[in-house]
Amino acid sequence: MGGDFGPRLVVSACVKSLAEHPQLHLVLVGDTASIEAVLSQYPQVDRTRLTIQHASESVSMADLPAHALRHKPDSSMRIALQLLRDQQVQACVSAGNTGALMALAKHILKLLPGIERPAIMTALPALNGETHLLDLGANVDVNAQQLVQFALMGSAAVQAQGITRPRVALLNVGSEATKGSQQVKLAAAELQALPQINYTGYIEGDGVFRGDADVVVCDGFVGNVLLKSSEGLAQMITARVKQRLGRGLRAWMLAWLARPLLKVLRSELAPERYNGACLLGVDGVVVKSHGNASEAAFQAAISVACVAIEEKLTQRLQANLQAFSSSSEL
Repeated sequence: MGGDFGPRLVVSACVKSLAEHPQLHLVLVGDTASIEAVLSQYPQVDRTRLTIQHASESVSMADLPAHALRHKPDSSMRIALQLLRDQQVQACVSAGNTGALMALAKHILKLLPGIERPAIMTALPALNGETHLLDLGANVDVNAQQLVQFALMGSAAVQAQGITRPRVALLNVGSEATKGSQQVKLAAAELQALPQINYTGYIEGDGVFRGDADVVVCDGFVGNVLLKSSEGLAQMITARVKQRLGRGLRAWMLAWLARPLLKVLRSELAPERYNGACLLGVDGVVVKSHGNASEAAFQAAISVACVAIEEKLTQRLQANLQAFSSSSEL
């Protein structure tokens, strides 16, 4: 029940998700009284598909990961992850503190064999579909081996979506082999030698949105800046279009004629449509939602978790990492 808006928004999104996914059962973790107060506004909800698990504490956005790990034993975030570890649920969706979520997930679920650090991955809109970007902020400073691990996980995750041989690229300041940091160059050399990775080379920021790769790998600092910049740009363009189309009779007529097209574009590029980033590398499906996510955005994050369960994402990651480990030993 984390995030900026608490149970009010999360419960509403959960009720709509139950209608969207007929096989879905949800466990809401948080203060029972607060959750019940919101649920009372939805008498039509099927309570056999919704369970409340009480938690007396919550992790705030200001809490340091170490504090959440050591001093909040009954936090809703911890209990949700423990339910996942104990196989009482199949996925955990949280809009809470990202650092705390990563620390608790590593501690409770443990890392998959062969992974040094987990990474956050999400889909971004591209010219001809989607591009998947990782890491988005879990690790601001990584080495070459960790970038390779991100590439392996990202490739496996996208394969689960039906792309047989995803194009994998390293985000860089140029496409030339001489460009980039030492760690990026070392990662590039290793990826080129891996037959199980369809490595296509370096990609620049503009190539991400052209769809020049299916998986784009970078450290969490760069990835988070790119993600937030793209969201801000989309919001600015939408606002500018509204401003321009609201000036004068001619602009109004143009807006009326273009309304169907603008509606489609707005739907395709809406940030809430892409909310829900998978925390790859831990032993379980964990999905991170934006803290300030709208109702529709949190509903999208729940859908991401449903898809990850259906695609057996964790098992696919384990198989990919095992194949890499076996080939490395030859």
